[in-house]
Amino acid sequence: MSSTPSPDAAARHRIGIYDQGEPGPTILVMSALHGNEPAGFRAFERVYERLLADKTPFRGRLVGFVGNLTALDKQQRFIDEDLNRIWQPGDIARRAAIPWEERSSEGRQQAELLAALEGELGQASNEPIYFLDLHTSSAQGKPFVCIGDTLRNRNFATQFPVPVILGLEEQVDGAMLEYVNNLGHVTVGVEAGQHDDPTSIDFHEAFVSLALVGTGCVHRNDLSCYNEMRARLDAAGASLPRVLEVRHRHPVSAADDFQMRPGYENFQPVKVGEELAQDARGAVQAPETGRVLLPLYQGQGDDGYFLVREFAKFWLAVSALLRRLKLGRCARWLPGVHVHHGDANTLVVNRGVARWFTVEIFHLLGYRKERSDGDQLLFSRRVEDF
Repeated sequence: MSSTPSPDAAARHRIGIYDQGEPGPTILVMSALHGNEPAGFRAFERVYERLLADKTPFRGRLVGFVGNLTALDKQQRFIDEDLNRIWQPGDIARRAAIPWEERSSEGRQQAELLAALEGELGQASNEPIYFLDLHTSSAQGKPFVCIGDTLRNRNFATQFPVPVILGLEEQVDGAMLEYVNNLGHVTVGVEAGQHDDPTSIDFHEAFVSLALVGTGCVHRNDLSCYNEMRARLDAAGASLPRVLEVRHRHPVSAADDFQMRPGYENFQPVKVGEELAQDARGAVQAPETGRVLLPLYQGQGDDGYFLVREFAKFWLAVSALLRRLKLGRCARWLPGVHVHHGDANTLVVNRGVARWFTVEIFHLLGYRKERSDGDQLLFSRRVEDF
């Protein structure tokens, strides 16, 4: 039995390559990691066909991928398991030891995507690599981008005139975006709107188009649609804060019988104590005042909703300064803090000692991935945090 995908199987996930042989950055665009999110796939096709038709001058290489082909054909989020939750290195290694025929549908497609991705990364020179992961959600709402909170990711994401969400990727384990980020590349996740709304395709088209210019692959004067695409995102983000951070995630499972109350959209303000949903235990209330993000209105998924609030420009600047000065290295000397014995990028914090503003301080220093372990908190930072 084979345990690796054939070259043809890996290649079927590549949906378009634009390369004129000029040195420059590599842009990798992932779409439809969830099979009920076809908008990114269709948007990439639009951009790719325009580049070909216009013979647009291009530095570097653009490659489009489609993720969960089997689920996309069935128009459902996944078949056996969520393809965007199985990218932790340990899980990848464990799955690689399973015979091909015994793997889940997503396990086989992960191996195919990994082979296709590694093939493209192997072709890249010393130029930067940018990775865009295109998604939609079950709820209506304005488009936004989310990042693993490194300074390089921030610099790239803030070129898009829509809200940037900090801390969302750190709330989810096993996302492909985190896997690629930890390989040392610049990554941005894009949420364009509701799954079946035609405007979601339009917004994804605008994101990819602006990324071509933002990376330096295309000069804005050579992109015939640049002004139109810029105006599209300008209008979408005009009334919203530019940077927000995740304050709360409500995880759910099938046994919870979670039912979001109807009518919530991305960025809709909510008040502490407001009833947002019902589950098997009763009413689900907002633990604090903020804005709701990604409310769950579909059968599959393990995120009921997120709460976000604006992250002030002042603290954004302070955070950037602290990281450039590499003061995160000093965090290990704070009272009640020590380095995790198995991971130099994770700090262990004794709740009983480090009590005041612990979460806020570690977020400023770049330690945004937070987990509980008894009476301790574990804070991790991205491997590539500049």
